[in-house]
Amino acid sequence: MPVYTVHAPFPGGADLRATDKFVFVRDGFHFWAMIFGPFWLLWNRLWLALIGWLVFMAAFHAGLSSLGLGRSSIFFADIVVALLTGLEASTLRRWTLSRGKWRQLDIVVADDHDTAERRFFECWSQKQHGIVNDQWAVDRGGPPPTRGVPGQQFSNPPPIPAGGIIGLFPEPGGSR
Repeated sequence: MPVYTVHAPFPGGADLRATDKFVFVRDGFHFWAMIFGPFWLLWNRLWLALIGWLVFMAAFHAGLSSLGLGRSSIFFADIVVALLTGLEASTLRRWTLSRGKWRQLDIVVADDHDTAERRFFECWSQKQHGIVNDQWAVDRGGPPPTRGVPGQQFSNPPPIPAGGIIGLFPEPGGSR
């Protein structure tokens, strides 16, 4: 069963008004990326991946030609590169989204794209409490607690356990 990753634009990722911009990327082998590698990259607007693919293929062909390999060997090497392009196409798409300040919201397992959308939005809409759920600007009524300020909850560090420090080092600052 295919696995989809759900990506949202960073500023409005948790906003119900931005749901039309969510992107579902299917993980797995992409046949058309294998057959039409540069055209698939161009169609999906993966510009840096396309430039990298073109530079790699030019250097790859120049290197194989300088080694004196025959045309059939170069053809089979091109088939291997095409297979790798088909296998890594979804990774290139997720990488491009992450460079564009998109964030991954969830992973959904579904038979097809429509089912993945339905499953994601059923779970996601239950978690939303209002039209805007801005998780980065939450007012909790006061400044965060800090150490070293008298009278605050976290002013003093917790006491050391009775048997010493728990972990790999038996005493603070001790040698290994």
